[in-house]
Amino acid sequence: MDVNQPLSMLGGLSPTAFMRRHWQKKPLLVRQAFADITAPLSRAALFDLAARDEVESRLVLRHAAGWTLRHGPVPRRALPALKQPGWTLLVQGLDLHVQAAHELLARFRFAPEARLDDLMLSYASDGGGVGPHLDSYDVFLIQVQGRRRWRIGRARDAALVPGLPLKILRNFRPEQEWLLEPGDMLYLPPKWAHDGVAEGECMTASVGFRAPAAVELARDLLQCAAECLAPGPTERLYADVAQPATAHPGAVPAALQAFALRAVRQALREPQLLHLALGEVLTEPKARVWFDAPARRPKLSAGVVLDRRTRMMYDARHVYINGESFRVAGRDARWLRRLADQRRLTSAELLRLSADAGATLHEWAAAGWLREEYI
Repeated sequence: MDVNQPLSMLGGLSPTAFMRRHWQKKPLLVRQAFADITAPLSRAALFDLAARDEVESRLVLRHAAGWTLRHGPVPRRALPALKQPGWTLLVQGLDLHVQAAHELLARFRFAPEARLDDLMLSYASDGGGVGPHLDSYDVFLIQVQGRRRWRIGRARDAALVPGLPLKILRNFRPEQEWLLEPGDMLYLPPKWAHDGVAEGECMTASVGFRAPAAVELARDLLQCAAECLAPGPTERLYADVAQPATAHPGAVPAALQAFALRAVRQALREPQLLHLALGEVLTEPKARVWFDAPARRPKLSAGVVLDRRTRMMYDARHVYINGESFRVAGRDARWLRRLADQRRLTSAELLRLSADAGATLHEWAAAGWLREEYI
């Protein structure tokens, strides 16, 4: 992708200009960002997906008594009548299951893959929505069918209505309002309050981003880093030659506490260990994702493409794929990084890989992480 090329989906801004002017700063409304857009799948197909165990879905109903929330799987018989107003079906991670959704999400790869999360599709009957709320991450709201009215405002008060199954803002004060038609798109930075209500039957796609919390990320990194540590041949053992006899054997020795602290600090002093852990954490497949091995061993002679569920990234020394790391250098590093960026390699590009790198690609194909593609 040429990040300096103006895009109609960004209202004539280039990705570079959009990231500089709007990303994490201010909203952007783009009329007809996607001309002639169609829903990634039919209403019936969406309902079928919501009923599957491996698909994350939610059913939200608004009625006179308040709100109700049901987590999936949601069988078709559990859905309200189509003519009943005020209900919404949300299917998370649609890009993992539907190629058209995966391709729509790929249009936003001007942001780092490490930040891009998934595409959610919301189906709503007339009056349906999830109430005024805010997200801790950036979001692009794309109207793919029907119409939805959006009201937005800065979230000066994050207090929630108590006793509800949804995180609905108690004091929502909208500052702007728009009616989105099919093809229109609204970008919102984190912490911008918004409320979308369907006017008639509609579908809205939401492109969401990952914003890991510091404590959560630290926990995952420490766990992964611990798994990467390997004792050396001269591993230092704890010794306490000066330990006196004690009348309090249940007390943890202060010397052992100091030894443990030095051990952790020494481990974390190696930046490559944390870089390795971060790459593996960021590419870990989502909880409900698993891969099936192909029925026959692919030849990979005509070109390869990553499976839409595969996460692949890289840094200066490694490539990371689906929670695993591989040390790369030289020519192989160049082409495997291209695979991560473009998510495919042509037959000519495959020929430039070493025999070892080619064997690695065959292992990934056997695991179902990529497949042969005729380009």
